[in-house]
Amino acid sequence: MTANRIWIVEDEAIIALDLKKRLETRGFVISGISDTGVDAIDKIRKHQPNLILMDITLKGDMDGINAGEIIRSEMMIPIIYLTAYSDEQTLERAMITQPYGYISKPFLEEELFSTITTAIREHSMREMGLTGI
Repeated sequence: MTANRIWIVEDEAIIALDLKKRLETRGFVISGISDTGVDAIDKIRKHQPNLILMDITLKGDMDGINAGEIIRSEMMIPIIYLTAYSDEQTLERAMITQPYGYISKPFLEEELFSTITTAIREHSMREMGLTGI
């Protein structure tokens, strides 16, 4: 089985580095970190991680939801949104990308890890045709 490779898309470097450290402690491999949607799309195309942790607010002209739409349509890599925004309009926009999870900041560490583990397992099962989705 290949390592669970995760790409972090987060505009705040300190949060991205903290996430990287926490995830590596739990045995995940961080393929990379991006702080803009354009950079994330470009690098995710090249590195093909198993999962993306995506903030909704990013540097540059593209937010995480727009980046998520492109990633989902081209690569079908599961996305979990990590964001401080939980208003109904933002949630509705995010749901269009069919995320595998949505975690509000500040998040609980155990919630993050269980959501990641569940998303990777669910995506793997979908790829093998083991679910009705």
